[in-house]
Amino acid sequence: MGDSPPLLKGTLDLLVLKALSWEPMHGFEIVSWLEQRSHGCVGVDDGALYYALHRMEERDLIESEWRLTPNNRKARYYRIRAAGRAHLRTEGASLERYARTLADILALRPG
Repeated sequence: MGDSPPLLKGTLDLLVLKALSWEPMHGFEIVSWLEQRSHGCVGVDDGALYYALHRMEERDLIESEWRLTPNNRKARYYRIRAAGRAHLRTEGASLERYARTLADILALRPG
């Protein structure tokens, strides 16, 4: 994970929303989900994650509640809200278009 490129500004929120679109998760589960899906290429700093979660909760994109984990530990679980799903759809589509455009430009070869 030390070789992970830094996340582009604004992408952490989208990645967290994508993870939460599958099911409610606590912080460690979110980090693990992202690491697994990116084959270890996306590493998330704990401080950055919890700052993002707090920010998204203030914006009503997600909500949270205290629950017990399967191993009987208390953890804050986060769930995506309707506004979060809408944000993920619109901003995710915009980021996908941008990524395709960058890929197209980078694939160009001098004539």
